[in-house]
Amino acid sequence: MAQLTPLAKGLITVIVLGVAGSLAWNFGLKERFGGGQPSLPKPAASAPEAAAKGKSPPATPSKTSTVEDKNAPLGSAANPLKVSLVSFHGYAPALVANGNDLNTQPGSIYGSKGVNVRFVIQDDIPTLATVFESGAAQCAWRTSDFWAQEQPNLRNAGLDGKAVMIVDNTQGGDAVIARDASVKAVEDLAGRSVALLQFTPSHGMLIDALDNSSLTARKKDSVKMVFINAEEGTAGVRAALESGAVDAAVLWDPDLALALRNVKGAHVVYSTKTATNLIFDVMVCDSRLLAKPEGQAVVQKFVAGWMDGVQAARSNPDNAVEALVRTQEFFKLLADKEGRPFVKSLFANLVWTGVEENARILGLAGGTNHYERVYKRFDEIYRKAGALANPKSPVIAPQDSFDYRFIKSMLGENKAAADAAAKPQSTFTQSALKEATQQEAMVTKPVTVGFASGSAELTKRAQKTVDTEMVPFIENNGKAYFEVSGNSDSTGTREVNLRLSAARARAVVDYLVTQWEFPRERFKIVGNGPDRPLCVETNAAGEGLSAEDCRAMNRTTRVAVFGGR
Repeated sequence: MAQLTPLAKGLITVIVLGVAGSLAWNFGLKERFGGGQPSLPKPAASAPEAAAKGKSPPATPSKTSTVEDKNAPLGSAANPLKVSLVSFHGYAPALVANGNDLNTQPGSIYGSKGVNVRFVIQDDIPTLATVFESGAAQCAWRTSDFWAQEQPNLRNAGLDGKAVMIVDNTQGGDAVIARDASVKAVEDLAGRSVALLQFTPSHGMLIDALDNSSLTARKKDSVKMVFINAEEGTAGVRAALESGAVDAAVLWDPDLALALRNVKGAHVVYSTKTATNLIFDVMVCDSRLLAKPEGQAVVQKFVAGWMDGVQAARSNPDNAVEALVRTQEFFKLLADKEGRPFVKSLFANLVWTGVEENARILGLAGGTNHYERVYKRFDEIYRKAGALANPKSPVIAPQDSFDYRFIKSMLGENKAAADAAAKPQSTFTQSALKEATQQEAMVTKPVTVGFASGSAELTKRAQKTVDTEMVPFIENNGKAYFEVSGNSDSTGTREVNLRLSAARARAVVDYLVTQWEFPRERFKIVGNGPDRPLCVETNAAGEGLSAEDCRAMNRTTRVAVFGGR
C-alpha cells in the first residue's frame, strides 16, 4: 500500500495572521521514504558508521555560521541575502550558482559576483508576511497562481512584495491523468471523480481546463473533485488513483512521474507539455528591500547569479542533481529510493528560465505578457473558488505584482537573449498538424462568434469575442495544434450549413493569422454544419437548457487542442 505523506510542493496550511490570512503549502515528500508518517529526520550517520554499514556518508552542506551582523552591508558574508525555498528541482540552478550549497561558497557564481546568498529551506511554507516580518528571508519562491492568491493577503497585513524573475516554467510536470483508457479528453471527465489538492496549481489547472471545455454546465458540475487531505499531499493523490478510489488525478512531479510509471493504464489526458504558458514559478522579494538602492543592487546580483546558474545547470545536469542531493534531505532520499537518473529525468518536464525565457514570458521582446495574463486568470479562478482568506481583498493589477527592472537590465546587456526571445517559441508544420489532428482532441472550447444570417464576415463584435475568449486559450497552449470548426444547429438544410460553417471557421482562422500573427500551420479548418452537436436539441431539457439555448450552444466556433500529452 502506498505511503501517505506531506508533499514536496503543494501541501496547504491555512494560517491566520491577525486580519489577514494566507494559504501555505508544505513541500516535503521525505516522509514517504521514511515509514509513511511524518517524522523528524534521523541524525545522519558519521563517516565511520556509514563505512561500517557499507554505505557512503550523506552529503551535507557546509556549516556556515548563522551569527549575523544586521549592520554589515547587505549581501556580505555577515549579512547575506536570505532566500526562502522548498525542496523542488526547479530551483537547482540557484543551488548550483551557490557552489552546490545553501551558503555562497568561494569560487561559486554568486561568490564571483560579490554577493552572499543564504538559501533557507522552509518546507513548512510560512506565509510571506511571516517570512518578511520575522526576517527569516527577504525573498521567497511562489508559483504564479499561489502568488495571485497571497499578494492580496500580504497587502492586508500592511506589507507587499513583487516578483523579480521567473525561475521555471513547467512543461509536462503538471498533468491530469486517468487510468481508464476511455478517458481521452477533458470532456470525458464528466461523471468521473478526480483526486487533487485544493487551491494548488493542480486545482487551478483543472478549473481552467473544465471552464474551457465543451461540457455543458450540468456536465461540468458532474465532475467530482475529491480534495485529498493536505497532510497526505500528492502522495495521497497518487494513492487514491493507485487504489482505484478515483477515476483520475491531477499531479505534478515527482508523483506524476511515479504514477505514470506505476499505475496500470495511467495516461496523460491534458498537461503543461501542451499548456506551456500556464504555470510558472517566480521569486518574490519584500517591497521594502526593493525600495532601497542597496537592496536593488543586491537583488540585481541575485537575479544575475540565478540566470548564470541556469546556464551552468543546463550544461551539467548531473551536477544539478548533485546540488539537490547535497543540500536537501528530500532529494537525497528520493535519489536513494529511485536513483539519480530518476531525479535527472524530472528536469525534462520543466524549463529553467534564463534571460531569454524571462523576456519571452514577460513580453519584453514583443508579444503577450504571459505572466500577467496567468496572474489575472488565477486571481479570477481562486476568488471564485473561495481561496482567498479575505474575499474582500483588493484586486491587484498584474503589472503591480512584478518588478521588471532586474530582467530588463539583464536583457539590455544581452542582445543575443533579446533576439532569441523575439523568435517564435516553436516551429509548426503542415505535416505535424496533419499527424496531431489524427489523434483525440485533449479539450475543445466552444466560442460563440456571432455572424449575420447567411454571412461568414467577422463583425467588430465577433472579432472582440475572438480576442477575449479564443486568443488567451490558444496562448495558454503554446505548443498545441488546433482544429477550428464552424458548427450550426439543425435548422436549415445540411448542405448549406456545411458550406457556411466552413467559411465561418476560415474567417476566424484568417483573423487569428493576420491580426494575432499565429502561424497558419497551427490550424485545421473544418465545417461540421449540424453534424457535431454539443447539445441534443430534442433533449435540451436534459441538459437544463431551453431549446433556443441548446441550439445556440450548437451554433459555435470550436477550438480543439491537439499536441503532446
